[in-house]
Amino acid sequence: MEQDQIQNVAFNIILHSGSSRTLIHNAFELMRNNEFESAASRLEEANDDLLSAHQTQSSLLQQYSSGEDVNVDIIMVHAQDHLMTTMTLREVALEMLSLYERIAKIDK
Repeated sequence: MEQDQIQNVAFNIILHSGSSRTLIHNAFELMRNNEFESAASRLEEANDDLLSAHQTQSSLLQQYSSGEDVNVDIIMVHAQDHLMTTMTLREVALEMLSLYERIAKIDK
């Protein structure tokens, strides 16, 4: 695989995980305002972007596993880091949504 193709894959991963991160932070704001359905919707949208990034990553892994030479550079390392931290952030956001909802019920 050519270096420019690997960079395109990396930028695609960064693009989708960055979009996802923005949606997650938007969901946090909605949670703080007790807009739980909207927050859940944003987290679902964020998951869609994460799935796109993950599919891009998986295609690269499939090429590698089929014996194709894949040389990874720093931008790919950054892309992988970006994806994994955003995936973790979404998991935390889902837990926080549950907690915010529970607190809202107690406050009533």
